[in-house]
Amino acid sequence: MNRVSCTLQAFRNLLKTCIAERDLLTGKSLHALYIKSLVPSSTYLSNHFILLYSKCRRLMAARNSFEQTPEPNVFSYNAIIAAYAKESLTHIARQLFDQIPEPDIVSYNTLISAYADCGETEPAFHLFRSMKEMGLGMDGFTLSGAITASSNDVCLIRQLHSFAILGGFDSYVSVNNALIANYSKNGILKEAKRIFYGMGEGRDEVSWNSMIVVYGQHREGAKALALFQEMVRRGLDVDMFTLASVLTAFTCLEDLLGGLQFHAKLIKTGFHQNSHVGSGLIDLYSKCGGGMLDSRKVFEEIPEPDLVLWNTMISGYSQNKEFSVEALESFRGMQRIGYCPDDCSFVCVISACSNLSSPSQGRQLHASALKCEIPNRISVNNALVAMYSKCGNLLNGRRLFDRMPEHNTVSWNSMIAGYAQHGIGTESLLLFAQMLERGITPTSITFISVLSSCAHTGRVDEGWKYFNMMKEKFGIEPEAEHYSCMIDLLGRAGKLSEAERLMEAMPFSPGSICWAALLGACRTYGNMDLALKAANQFLQLEPSNAVPYVMLANMYASAGKWEEVASVRKLMRDRGARKKPGCSWIEVNKMVHVFVAEDSSHPTIKEIYKYLEEMSRKMKQAGYVPDFRWALVKDDEIEPEEKEMRLGHHSEKLAVAFGLLSTKDGEPVYVVKNLRICGDCHNAIKFISAITRREITVRDARRFHCFKEGHCSCGDYW
Repeated sequence: MNRVSCTLQAFRNLLKTCIAERDLLTGKSLHALYIKSLVPSSTYLSNHFILLYSKCRRLMAARNSFEQTPEPNVFSYNAIIAAYAKESLTHIARQLFDQIPEPDIVSYNTLISAYADCGETEPAFHLFRSMKEMGLGMDGFTLSGAITASSNDVCLIRQLHSFAILGGFDSYVSVNNALIANYSKNGILKEAKRIFYGMGEGRDEVSWNSMIVVYGQHREGAKALALFQEMVRRGLDVDMFTLASVLTAFTCLEDLLGGLQFHAKLIKTGFHQNSHVGSGLIDLYSKCGGGMLDSRKVFEEIPEPDLVLWNTMISGYSQNKEFSVEALESFRGMQRIGYCPDDCSFVCVISACSNLSSPSQGRQLHASALKCEIPNRISVNNALVAMYSKCGNLLNGRRLFDRMPEHNTVSWNSMIAGYAQHGIGTESLLLFAQMLERGITPTSITFISVLSSCAHTGRVDEGWKYFNMMKEKFGIEPEAEHYSCMIDLLGRAGKLSEAERLMEAMPFSPGSICWAALLGACRTYGNMDLALKAANQFLQLEPSNAVPYVMLANMYASAGKWEEVASVRKLMRDRGARKKPGCSWIEVNKMVHVFVAEDSSHPTIKEIYKYLEEMSRKMKQAGYVPDFRWALVKDDEIEPEEKEMRLGHHSEKLAVAFGLLSTKDGEPVYVVKNLRICGDCHNAIKFISAITRREITVRDARRFHCFKEGHCSCGDYW
């Protein structure tokens, strides 16, 4: 008997070791012995097999073990509920919870935490209230779960904080850690710091990590690094979460050199192959100019990348627009090896699709998202609204917005921004008014879209009203982007002196974004003196940026000052500034076709040129006159016929012609250009839209131009 008892005890110990070390292979071997009845069956052992499979993310195996448990007890239910909670399947977790004859505090805590992790506030608090009403005892884990479930409700977080103090729960480290994280998430840094430093010696590694993350989120990277150094000095254990938080601090400081040095230390300790740390490294390189090639090297060095790591890689690609195709490829690669995308996966890849302006890819991703059971669908819907708007399909974006069961600030921001980009100012500002009526507080990003709407439609007085409203009503300090929108608004309206005065009154030195806005306005109104000042200031900040050189050269060319044009171009070459080559592209039958000026590489280029020649004759009969100012060459350099031909072969005209040739009558045509549309092309496409009776949308670097029946949605105010 003693021998059997010893053998059983050894079996139990080995099983516990498998659970602790997530040793699935050995665990399966033990389970096989158990099933073959070589080890006496018991609820205790069955429960541990549920735990094993849950820890190893083998949900179906965990469920089978639960179903085979001879007499499941509350521990059995808690284990399987935790397994479903890990996979964010809260509806099944709830069904199992309801089957428990007498749920204990662990049952409630597990489900509340599951709801909190999935952002499901209402069901979490329904359970929390039920516990209170039934007089069930609570602990720190109950309250920390409820605090996490509070999400963006600052009032609710403060109430729970008071409840914790009154109930003596503020002595629980988990409660304080949850308060630190959620106060920080809602921008209340002062309260997060007060709790952290008030904890004294009661702080654990999670507390230190949370505070390091808090400083990182609030762009106080130096304090985050100082906290890490103090943590090391005290001899506290540094784990993958600490290291990932430190990498976040380097990213926040945009300290690539410091990040590189820290990466070297990680390699020495072997932490660089950890998925969590790898995510921090990829984020650092993708955001701080380290390059996506370095990010990819980090990714490939990790033996078993998890879903979070894949998401970080996709996010890095999508944030660097030139790698948007790679983002889509990574998303498909992740699916091929068996990972099911979550809300973060979809948000990142949909963002990449927006960069590519690929309607077909966007529709495919929308269909994929609908098939997946994503708990936090609001973030995916927000990304889809933005994607449809950026792909020129504002109608579908609005339809999706109207059908969404709930909206948050990001939802409203996405739709307002969509209307602003399309130059539909009235609808954009109407939506903003509705947002305020519903009691949704606008953010700094909201006002960028609102001011942009005013700029694109010439609403100077309304622009000033909203600009002043930011600080006076909502306490939002205007940033460089807001001042840039106001300078753009005043500049477009011809109020260049007022724009200059606003720049002088700014509480900080104007950045390149503000000088670029003023320079653009100077070009529109031909103010060469102010343009020179703006260009010089711009170049002091970014001497290798080609934009001010190109704009100045174009202004001189329009004025016929060719010596000055040559001088600017020489200066540009001497300083190594390179102009981005202009190109336009269009998607037809799920294939993207790219065109450059004077293109000769496209398979159907002869047909395109022939079509444009015929169209040019029809346009002239309708009153079109080529605007030779946009040819940007001397009058005596080439003949007028050559100038006209060059204008006729601009990339946007080639893409539009290909679209008209390759699609059915009545179908809209959607073209994207990487630079601003040229004035002659803008005028020509108005005529083309009237002659062909087709709707043609051109998305340039600044906005959308929707041409219909000879008119553009911008009202020639661009």
